[in-house]
Amino acid sequence: MNITRKRVVALLDAFKHQRILVVGDLMLDRFVYGHVTRISPEAPVPVVRVSRETSMPGGASNVACNIRTLGASASIAGLLGKDPEGVELRWLLKQAGAETECALMFAGARTIVKERIIAEQQQVVRVDFEKPAEWTPRQQEKFLAMLALELEKADGVIIEDYGKGAIAQPVVDLILSAAAKRGIPVGLDPKEGRELDIRGITVATPNRKEALAIAGLSEPGVRENPLTDKTLLRAGAILMEKWEAKHLAITLGPQGVLLLTAGRPPQHVQTRAREVYDVSGAGDTVIAACVTALAAGATFGEAVQLANIAAGVVVGKLGTASCTPGELLASMRPR
Repeated sequence: MNITRKRVVALLDAFKHQRILVVGDLMLDRFVYGHVTRISPEAPVPVVRVSRETSMPGGASNVACNIRTLGASASIAGLLGKDPEGVELRWLLKQAGAETECALMFAGARTIVKERIIAEQQQVVRVDFEKPAEWTPRQQEKFLAMLALELEKADGVIIEDYGKGAIAQPVVDLILSAAAKRGIPVGLDPKEGRELDIRGITVATPNRKEALAIAGLSEPGVRENPLTDKTLLRAGAILMEKWEAKHLAITLGPQGVLLLTAGRPPQHVQTRAREVYDVSGAGDTVIAACVTALAAGATFGEAVQLANIAAGVVVGKLGTASCTPGELLASMRPR
């Protein structure tokens, strides 16, 4: 099962005509870069001398940026605080070309910020600033009304659930109902510990840890061949039945992706990464590319292969990143 370069070119051209709606927890990713020259006299920790700082969209926001980078249109729906971080995130999203009409700013909420301290290309620590979102009935009513309008314009939908409050059952019900009526794909990047009814989802993309946890299975150790990993296969079968999903793509890091489709035997797609510098946002790239490809007319196998190639590009970059069509095509060339 190998997608051809010609087919990838055709799909990337079709991406230009797709509009993907991303619904979920919006985050601002901050990166502080520096150098370590000594250990702190106050505690056995490195002292990082800061050389530069940067911010970029994270969480569901990063998925929207990945979609834009791949050439499709993206709109974002979620909750932001009325704070400087929320203003900055909306500005960054607009700079990336994402539509933000449904990224609502509410008083009382706090924009989620994840700050990473990086020294000599190694992450030293991550600091999270967050306050769980608590929707008032009026706020949720407003959000659902605006979300309904966005769904009418979408060719595909991605649900990005980080368990921070944006994704609740009424939101999921509205998305699945509208998508079923219009015949558009819905992708889910799930979060363990969440009990939402997502029956009828088109595709879900948990990683191995999430898949086993949601299926209620313990980790016995990774097998060299995913197709002979009985625990992994059982987890996939449980999730397919639980979610009544059409497809399941379990991401396995260096091992690639395990594909499950109702009524078909499991398939394994090997990783395309050559060098791994940072896995931040790789899962965002997978779901972004997969759903956009499905919306553009790709088969599930084609969509996952394209997504796997894109993720291989992203993990070769430092920090939350995305993949351009040019980079994707260049990575397909023999080396």
